[in-house]
Amino acid sequence: MSDETTRAAVEAVWRLESTRLVAGLVRIVRDVGLAEDLAQDALVAALDTWPRSGIPDRPAAWLMTIAKRRAVDLYRRHERRDVLYATIARDHGPYVVEPDFAVAVDHVEDDVLRLMFVCCHPSLTPEAQTTLTLKLVGGLSSREIARAYLTSEATITQRVGRAKRTLTEARAALDEPSGADRATRLTTVLGVVYLLFNEGYSATEGTDWTRPDLCAEAVRLGRILATLVPDDAEVHGLSALMELQSSRLRARVGPDGEPVLLLDQDRGRWDHARIRRGLAALDRAESLTPEPGPYVLQAAIAACHARAVRAEDTDWAAIAALYERLGRVNGTAVVELNRAVALSMAYGPRAGLELLDQIADAPAMRGYHLLPSVRGDLLERLGRRDEARAEFERAAELTRNDRERRLLLDRARRLGG
Repeated sequence: MSDETTRAAVEAVWRLESTRLVAGLVRIVRDVGLAEDLAQDALVAALDTWPRSGIPDRPAAWLMTIAKRRAVDLYRRHERRDVLYATIARDHGPYVVEPDFAVAVDHVEDDVLRLMFVCCHPSLTPEAQTTLTLKLVGGLSSREIARAYLTSEATITQRVGRAKRTLTEARAALDEPSGADRATRLTTVLGVVYLLFNEGYSATEGTDWTRPDLCAEAVRLGRILATLVPDDAEVHGLSALMELQSSRLRARVGPDGEPVLLLDQDRGRWDHARIRRGLAALDRAESLTPEPGPYVLQAAIAACHARAVRAEDTDWAAIAALYERLGRVNGTAVVELNRAVALSMAYGPRAGLELLDQIADAPAMRGYHLLPSVRGDLLERLGRRDEARAEFERAAELTRNDRERRLLLDRARRLGG
């Protein structure tokens, strides 16, 4: 096997397994920074060893074994510290507190989910919590996270560095939340899972428009959360939203991987088992609260699409109304952008353009490629071809995803010029 082939194989294994590797190591060594260093050491060892020995039958287990050996070596080098710990344990033995049985039963068994709660430590700002978790758990690059936050890559890099230092100084990685502490962190964890899903559903960069592996991981985490917190409407709402959205993944790409927009999708290719699970989770969420939160409302919007057998059967007026409610709960410019699309489908493109003009100068819309993309679509529907072409070209310049760029440029070319 050539070095290039082996390197590609190592990178593929790393992309699939790095999150679980780091999460498992955090449970063992109880330190986020150290766990990441050990995982990187294992990766370097794989790049050095596999070209000669071949890829092992269980590459993830091989990486974990190497990382554990590095950890043992590290602890042996710190024998003095171990002696000190032993002395402290001997001197304070009578005062050791027995573990709480209820807390033990409430243990977050899944390593990845446990790592998410650890990263959402209250010593970090909400932005740092989400950013660090996306980096460690989601395996997203700083550029991908920057796109999710609509900010710069440098800002995200600095935020990740500060978050790691804060966790190390606070020795926060030793803590696994339970009870009220876990409930406090739950909102951030839900946000992280959703951002992870969104990156899989519409990849920031690269040659693929979607990353189904990230969607599958987010859906899996959502199901675990629904089991851990069975009476939280937003947990079930998020699970419903991801089930419904992921039902379209097969139909979102064509035979050659090209993007297929919602109205052009073959709905026979939608995963109806996921739709049934999503609708059931939405029913559960709506039964738990008279005032639905943002995830329940977004799941209700996704359900409107899922229930439409044909694109023309979509109840766009209901979707626009749901986006208006969502705006009152979580009034972001991105929500208003989506409401503009719904308004244009329900009441015509002029209605959508009026709303777009109101949010065009919002800070979150600067450099956001979907704003000119939506404007181009609405202008094309109004017959303003030259303006539409310019918007599609601008959107193509802003996106970092190769597939999406080609789609936008193709739309611009079809309009002439």
